[in-house]
Amino acid sequence: MAKILLGFIIVFAAVVEGTMAEGCDKDRGDMIRECKKYEMFPATPKIDPSPACCAVWQRADIPCLCKRVTKEVEKEWCMEKVIYVTKYYGKPFDPGYKCGSYTVPPVVQ
Repeated sequence: MAKILLGFIIVFAAVVEGTMAEGCDKDRGDMIRECKKYEMFPATPKIDPSPACCAVWQRADIPCLCKRVTKEVEKEWCMEKVIYVTKYYGKPFDPGYKCGSYTVPPVVQ
């Protein structure tokens, strides 16, 4: 009985992880479609994001997306602009938050 229960737990965990990865893939696609023009290099000018981009950020699994930010991604997406967008829609990253290799700097007052 214990082996059956353990097998069920393993299968359930695999299904949950697969579902989470699919959600992250959808978030990534939505982010590219709705936010790319606001978050790509060059670092200036910073443009206020659209309501559709803000909606993507508000519902996206940000920790999952940040885990997928590689050095290659950081060559295209300007993390300064990403931070600008998060501040614009009122849900900024906390200082010290790490997304890819980028760490959000402390707030300067």
